[in-house]
Amino acid sequence: MEHQITIKDAVICYDVIRGEVKNPRLEFKKGRLKLIIPKGYPEHEHIIHRHRRWIYNRHSWMQEMLAEAGNIQLDSGRPEEDLRMLVRRMVASISNELKVAPQAVSFRKMRAKWGSCSSKGNLSFNTHLRYLPEDLIEYIVFHEMVHLIELNHGPVFRGHISARFSDHRVLDKKLSAYWFLIQEHMNTIDPCAGP
Repeated sequence: MEHQITIKDAVICYDVIRGEVKNPRLEFKKGRLKLIIPKGYPEHEHIIHRHRRWIYNRHSWMQEMLAEAGNIQLDSGRPEEDLRMLVRRMVASISNELKVAPQAVSFRKMRAKWGSCSSKGNLSFNTHLRYLPEDLIEYIVFHEMVHLIELNHGPVFRGHISARFSDHRVLDKKLSAYWFLIQEHMNTIDPCAGP
C-alpha cells in the first residue's frame, strides 16, 4: 500500500510491505522507499517518523545522484575480457609504481562495491567496472592496490590516494553516480512511481 511523508521540502512516497521478517527495516530499492514489517506489526508511522533524518538524507542523496547521472553515460561497449586485460595491465603498472604486488587478481559481480583487497593480498574487481571510463577504472585499481600497503582507510591510505588523485572527491562522486545508474538499470526514476 502506498503512503507519503513530507520531510522539509521533499514529498517521499513509500510502500509498506508486511512479510515474514523478525524486525522492521527501511530500504530504498529502485529509487523507492520500502518499509518492511512483520505481519502482525501495529501502526508503522512511528518507524517512518523516528528515521526521518535518514530517509531525508538518503532521498536527497538519490536526487543528487539522479542529477549527476544525467551528465554521464555508461560505457557498455567494453567486453568483459577486455576489462580483465585492461585491469591486469593497470595492476602491473601500479605494482611498479607502489612497489607492491597482489597474490591474485579475480573478477566477479559484486552487489555493494567496486573492488576488494583481502588480508592475504588478493584483489577482486567487480565486473561492472566494464561500464566505467578508463580513468575511473584506474582510480579503483589504484585504490585497491593501496590496500596492499594499508588495509584500512586511515591517514597512510588517504595520503597515497591524495598524492596520486588530488581530485579524488570528484572521482568518488562520479563513481557514486555510475553505481546509481548501474543499480537502477539505467531507468529514470520517478520517486512516486511503482517498482
